[in-house]
Amino acid sequence: AMNRVQLLGRVGQDPIMRQVDGKNPVTIFSLATNEMWRTGESETNQGGEIITIMLFLCNLGDISQKTTWHRISVFRPGLRDITYQYVKKGSRIYVEGKIDYGEYTDKNNVRRQATTIIA
Repeated sequence: AMNRVQLLGRVGQDPIMRQVDGKNPVTIFSLATNEMWRTGESETNQGGEIITIMLFLCNLGDISQKTTWHRISVFRPGLRDITYQYVKKGSRIYVEGKIDYGEYTDKNNVRRQATTIIA
């Protein structure tokens, strides 16, 4: 089995370092990734290959964009400290890690689900 994710994006806020109940500290930050496409582009599968057809005539179509925010947690001591010290809001960085799904109870005593990338 494999649980691996690779992200390239921009940091949403300066990383923070947290330590809970005497456990090892963790550096946490958010990362935004963007997908962009132009309406009028289409993909066709022919002979096992994906061919992207772009219409360059009069109607190019509108550009659409989707931003996805990812919560990144860094536990490894060396990487955690370097991330905290040098990564800043707006930095463009590459993150490699695994996806972790968890649950927590918020301050209103409501159970919530959280997806985190463990780098």
